[in-house]
Amino acid sequence: MTTDQKICVGAIAGAYGVAGEVRLKSYCAEPTDIANYAPLTTEDGSRSFTVSLTRAIKNGLAVRLSGVTTKEDADALKGVQLFVPRDALPSLPDDEYYHSDLIGLQVLDTGGTVLGAVVNVLNHGAGDLLEIKAEGQSDTVLMPFSLAVVPTVDLESGRIISDPPEGLFKDE
Repeated sequence: MTTDQKICVGAIAGAYGVAGEVRLKSYCAEPTDIANYAPLTTEDGSRSFTVSLTRAIKNGLAVRLSGVTTKEDADALKGVQLFVPRDALPSLPDDEYYHSDLIGLQVLDTGGTVLGAVVNVLNHGAGDLLEIKAEGQSDTVLMPFSLAVVPTVDLESGRIISDPPEGLFKDE
């Protein structure tokens, strides 16, 4: 894992009001924690912002970003994703992972057969799903990310050991 990896922690949804505030979508587990990770940068690192939370609003937070003083400045940032260095985020307890740490890991079954690689982590409300680009298949497979199905995540070795439900992978 690279130490200069950046993690997306939020996105600007546009202006909020006429005084330069922006509507911010926070991707943090506790939305207001996003201010603790400032300065936030654009993906290419060309712009950096300090964050001052003003209030919670429907579908996000109203915030002031450094250097953004007008509605036009705020509107110009609509859709911009905000990033922090991976090492600025807190460490997690055992058996908890940042989605970005799982993407790219090789997935093996309990017998050591390579099943594929994680290309995305999804959550549609009922728990996380690993989207796996299966070996030798054009489609991806969605596998529940639960202790029963994924007993081992080894970030150091870059692999996941899984016990997928029968028939999930076509070759089983």
